[in-house]
Amino acid sequence: MKPLLSPDYRPTDKEPFMNPVQLEYFRQKLLAWKGELLRESGETLSHLQEESLSEPDLADRASLETDRSLELRTRDRERKLIQKIDEALGRIEDGTYGYCEETGEPISLKRLEARPIATLSLEAQERHERMERTHRDD
Repeated sequence: MKPLLSPDYRPTDKEPFMNPVQLEYFRQKLLAWKGELLRESGETLSHLQEESLSEPDLADRASLETDRSLELRTRDRERKLIQKIDEALGRIEDGTYGYCEETGEPISLKRLEARPIATLSLEAQERHERMERTHRDD
């Protein structure tokens, strides 16, 4: 049974890390985010189906193509984001949510609040980005 959350609940460092209430809070946050992305995706599909590429003016058609391409790229990024949300929901189910996949240390609540799909602690993420920059510069 899922714990009941009050609408004004926010996780704090004063309670046990990733207790059932915190897990339910992040589960609901992730599900709401996913629902929002899926809704936007549906709107894009209907918008693309309504649009016609039979614009007689070449400039209008080029502009429409550019808009459509940008919209599809955005939706592709959102599709990947939905996959990350699903993975985070899986981590909630298997008990690994909120812990750095590199160090096993807890990820700060502040970081999870800002990026609920985070898999690395801030320190591990910074290390990872420094390594990427170093290798990119080679």
